[in-house]
Amino acid sequence: METELLKVYGDRKSQPTRAILIFCKVNGIRFEEVEIRLFTSDVQTPEYQAIHPLKKVPAVAYGDFTLFESHAILTYLACWYQVPDHWYPADLRKRAKVQSVLDWHHTTLRYGSTRYLINTVLAPTFGKTPSPQAAAEYEQTLVQSLSTIETLWLKGDSKFLLGNDQPSVADLALVCEIMQLHMIPDEERKRIIGPFKKVQQWIANIKEATNPHFDEIHQHLFDAIASSKQNTA
Repeated sequence: METELLKVYGDRKSQPTRAILIFCKVNGIRFEEVEIRLFTSDVQTPEYQAIHPLKKVPAVAYGDFTLFESHAILTYLACWYQVPDHWYPADLRKRAKVQSVLDWHHTTLRYGSTRYLINTVLAPTFGKTPSPQAAAEYEQTLVQSLSTIETLWLKGDSKFLLGNDQPSVADLALVCEIMQLHMIPDEERKRIIGPFKKVQQWIANIKEATNPHFDEIHQHLFDAIASSKQNTA
């Protein structure tokens, strides 16, 4: 019988945190959500640094076992809780393909998306002035990443990445990254994502496969965006 309760530390404004929360809810994993607010003293406490020495989110704890880095967390949870195989296949070749998308994510899609946002809407949060030149550079990386998803990872008529008919942890990690683009004005987001019809359908497919949890977890992001718009109006 399970005696320990998984603790998930994070902020729902964080795209990797959302991926982990959705994964847990969809798979019926019992957990306690511990809010660690980004850009606050929450990450500076000795208690949290004992869990995540790099002072970021997300992180998890299960008894005396702690783990950070979202991709590692997702793959660990998939194995530990023995969730349905499509999330992180037991077949080593299929698993390696999922892992390849996860590795690609951090160096391309996440790299372009986060830096684009930092040089546009998030600049004031970091005490910086928005840089149109840097934003244009990182937008190019972001668009190239969306193109790769469209032409490589979503080949043919596949509903999910790698030609799968059910989502994997890679689908969750990437889609939560793209959902962060709701932070920019709607017309800008549509300009960037609009040309990628397969990507748009893939996002809809993941929502359908994971709702109501997908919408529930993302509502916090949408509420934060709405609040920010009101404060700057």
